[in-house]
Amino acid sequence: MIPAPRPRSAATRLALMVCAALVFTGFFALGTWQLKRLQWKLDLIARVEQRVHAPAVAAPGRDSWPQINAESDEYRHVRLIGTFLYELTTQVQASTELGSGFWQMTPLLTADGSVVLVNRGFVTTKERERVESAGFSVAVVTGLLRISEPGGGYLRSNDPAADRWYSRDVQAIAAARGLSQVAPYFVDADAAKAPVDGAVVASPSTHPIGGLTVIAFHNNHLVYALTWYALALMVAGACFWVVREERRSRRRGADTRVNGIDQESEDGRQN
Repeated sequence: MIPAPRPRSAATRLALMVCAALVFTGFFALGTWQLKRLQWKLDLIARVEQRVHAPAVAAPGRDSWPQINAESDEYRHVRLIGTFLYELTTQVQASTELGSGFWQMTPLLTADGSVVLVNRGFVTTKERERVESAGFSVAVVTGLLRISEPGGGYLRSNDPAADRWYSRDVQAIAAARGLSQVAPYFVDADAAKAPVDGAVVASPSTHPIGGLTVIAFHNNHLVYALTWYALALMVAGACFWVVREERRSRRRGADTRVNGIDQESEDGRQN
């Protein structure tokens, strides 16, 4: 006769249940946290959509610069008036739906003496050497406020000494061009529009091509939440299976002992 497996001790069962409860609680908490992150992300997307499609407002002035941050200000639709310093344009490598090329980052000198870098738009590699100037003193720019992109691109660092730029790093570009009183953000210019109040809007009809800002948010929080909840259910299922098998084992052990006693009694009577 094959002996029945010995049931686990009470201490072992308690330790296993405590560990399982901790793991289940951890997975469940992570799933709940991801649901909260999902709600936060949906609220952020809604706020950004509202900013992008709202009428342009005056860009934050010098007094507001210390408070500028991505959560409150990025993608705000703003309006600027000033003079472009075309000779200080910086070419930043770009990859867009139109192909590879460069962003035209041109300083805009405003009436109070401050400077805002404006991404006037995209040009192809063949057109990057084209120097643009205009016969007007005042330009009106509307576009989306963007937060500085320090450092460089993926696996490629900006090289100011060689004038190679892979990200729109406002502080580094300003230092390389000898600019002062520069806003801590830049503005992605809208696509070309008609003149406003007799002034020339700062988006040439063909080049650079404005209005190419890509607004996209990774939103996998629901998938993550379902994954964590599924793991929690797996732990609960495993616990149920272990408890069921443990009870069966104990029941089989009890039946084996009873049958053994009955057999011994029968043998005693026969003797």
